[in-house]
Amino acid sequence: MKIADEFDVIVVGAGIGGYICSIKCAQLGLKTLNIEKEYYGGVCLNVGCIPTKSLLRTTKAYEDIISKSKILGIDIPNTKDIKINYKQAVKRKNDIVSKLTNGVKFLLDKNKVKKEFGVAVALDKNTIQVNGKNYRTKNLVIATGSVPNTLPLPGFDDARKKGVMIDSTKILSITSVPKSLTVIGGGVIGVEFGCLFASLGTKVTIVEAAPTILGLLDKEVKDLIKKEMIEKYKIKIFEGVKIDKFAGNKLFFTEGGKSQSVLGEYCLESVGRRISLEGFEKIGINLDQRKSVIINDYCKTNVEGVYAIGDVSGRAMLAHVAQHAAIVCANSIARSMQKTEAEDIVMDWDRIPSCIYTHPEIASIGKTEQELKRDKIEYQVAKFPFAAIGKAMADDDTTGFVKIMCDPKYKTILGAHIIGNRATDMISEITSLIECEGTISELARSIHPHPTMSEAIGEVAEILEYGKAINI
Repeated sequence: MKIADEFDVIVVGAGIGGYICSIKCAQLGLKTLNIEKEYYGGVCLNVGCIPTKSLLRTTKAYEDIISKSKILGIDIPNTKDIKINYKQAVKRKNDIVSKLTNGVKFLLDKNKVKKEFGVAVALDKNTIQVNGKNYRTKNLVIATGSVPNTLPLPGFDDARKKGVMIDSTKILSITSVPKSLTVIGGGVIGVEFGCLFASLGTKVTIVEAAPTILGLLDKEVKDLIKKEMIEKYKIKIFEGVKIDKFAGNKLFFTEGGKSQSVLGEYCLESVGRRISLEGFEKIGINLDQRKSVIINDYCKTNVEGVYAIGDVSGRAMLAHVAQHAAIVCANSIARSMQKTEAEDIVMDWDRIPSCIYTHPEIASIGKTEQELKRDKIEYQVAKFPFAAIGKAMADDDTTGFVKIMCDPKYKTILGAHIIGNRATDMISEITSLIECEGTISELARSIHPHPTMSEAIGEVAEILEYGKAINI
């Protein structure tokens, strides 16, 4: 077998996990090859996190102009004349994606990571074939990500061929705001897209098979976001249903024994994601029941010298988890190759924040109150509303609260949940405190700048530490 080149590390996939792992390996002195088959930056940069947040920024600006201009002292003669130029919004989204993906390629080159663009196949754990060339490696990192799931139900294939049934990738390519949208699945992706289009005037219906949408959220947070979705955005929500079929732009389902249907210009199929492992099936990697790669806290598989990071492991399919796993993995490989500058760090799956980009935003880390009750864990809980925060009033965005649970004896944080404007930025304070093994006592003594939304975190800490808040 002719070998084109040999490497310390081959990383397959240039999504957020793959490209960061490649760069970190190179920075630690390892000869590294990155192989990508579709687009640099992966799902997150191209058809996930970044493009959806770009469009959400457009919808937030539109919503503020329509609903808040008068109260903010801006006279607009007729708000009905204000229209969304959705093609321009999509163009802006595409421009941002282009800049970021080109940036990924620049960073790989800057750090002297060799790139190959093509489909990788593992001939064995140390030999990877791409574009007819064979490369040898001491270590293999699988960062091949995931793809949207599909439902094998009557009429679905035909609807996909007609372009009526679309997934979370294709919905980013539509060039006009639909009059109506049916969303199958009330998870994070389905709810984000539902809120995005509902704020632009689309009639949105969400159909969820589970007993409730956003099932993993703390109940108080979930109750509030559902209230906002129903009352503010006029989204119709069906929960605990059985999906039956799709025909004539209609989704047919059964709710409580009663047959129902909903008509939509498009139907978004948002029913989770499945891992992409094509080309690596024959090297003996252990998979779990969901066909995800089993890894340890160093991102190692059962096969010596083979690692897996990101969605392919099936554990917390979040871009920031893939990013952290990339650093853990690179350091683990470098340590195995006697690189003294490498750190001994591991994945801590209990310290992962999660964010949902609805209006208002949602962010959380740790246990929900329902989980603490279920597991019979003793806790203290406190909540502070943004309605009592000056910055929230100044922004005319007072919906939501900060809620924190802590251990009553040691004051360590067991769970934190924020719903409100800038929640996704605010959660990092709690994440850092947990990582440093800090306590509510230290949080209560920390100076929170005024006026900011983060003052609500300080107020919650005051309640948990001293029994009462200052500003309520």
